[in-house]
Amino acid sequence: MPPITAPFPLSRPRRLRQSGWIRDMVAEVSLSPSDLIWPIFLVDGQDMRVPIASMPGVERLSVDLAVEAAREAADLGIPCVALFPYTDPARKTPGAEEAWNPANLVNTATRAIKAAVPGLGVMLDVALDPYNSDGHDGILRDGMVLNDETLVALERQALAQAEAGADILGPSDMMDGRIGVIRQALESHEFQDTMILSYAAKYASAYYGPFRDAVGATGMLKGDKKTYQMDPRNTDEALREVAIDLAEGADMVMVKPGLAYLDICARVKEKFGVPTFAYQVSGEYAMIAAAGANGWIDQDRVMLESLTAFRRAGCDGILTYFAPTVARMI
Repeated sequence: MPPITAPFPLSRPRRLRQSGWIRDMVAEVSLSPSDLIWPIFLVDGQDMRVPIASMPGVERLSVDLAVEAAREAADLGIPCVALFPYTDPARKTPGAEEAWNPANLVNTATRAIKAAVPGLGVMLDVALDPYNSDGHDGILRDGMVLNDETLVALERQALAQAEAGADILGPSDMMDGRIGVIRQALESHEFQDTMILSYAAKYASAYYGPFRDAVGATGMLKGDKKTYQMDPRNTDEALREVAIDLAEGADMVMVKPGLAYLDICARVKEKFGVPTFAYQVSGEYAMIAAAGANGWIDQDRVMLESLTAFRRAGCDGILTYFAPTVARMI
């Protein structure tokens, strides 16, 4: 039942908009640094910063500089960073074995960050695409991504990441059954406290292009990912995917991409009432940053408005490349 209001002029909604202090007081949602996860890209080397052309203002960082970024995150009140590697093409194989190398970039960086900033959360992606010479999130054979064979690889990857000290694992591969396999592996290897933030509703989206540049996957993908990532036309399917992942042991769920899927965020939160996240993906970031750089929009205002939209849709947290900029502003 809608709230009962008096007729005009007894009711004047503008009374509650007339100044900043009252707008803040009656605001229905708020945005704070504690709502943010900062994705950081890694590269081999020392004191290395490599700009990503399709993501203005975002760089790949060597592990030593990623540790500095982690300290900055903690100082700004950002509770967690998410690490993604740029893997040397020579280390990419059809079996993606580098994914569970204890000394790969993300595992090395996780150990370094946890040693330097122990109170900061570290999230790692569980998927094979940064390490797969075919560019897929799973193992490709005869043009088909193999579900069950990929689960074996994902289990090994997840255990290596937990051993490195990751607080949150983010399975983003969209293989059937992966949450159950990973949760069982964590439980049986005494990683009961390792959290799973499942990319439960991950769509086969055109917004991911700049991310593939950032991790060196552009041009390597054979075919597309439509046989395992979700069809953008579907909404009920997202609820089924979330229900499956929660039943298999996910602690939190994510919708990806973000702004084009706010309806999914809202439905997931309303239906399940669990911690729900969204990823403001690389294409979303790039559009705002590029338009801002050209003076076509007020970048800061659009950035804040877009992130507030996630909170309004019911999201408890947001992965965004804007995280340090936003944290400094608010």
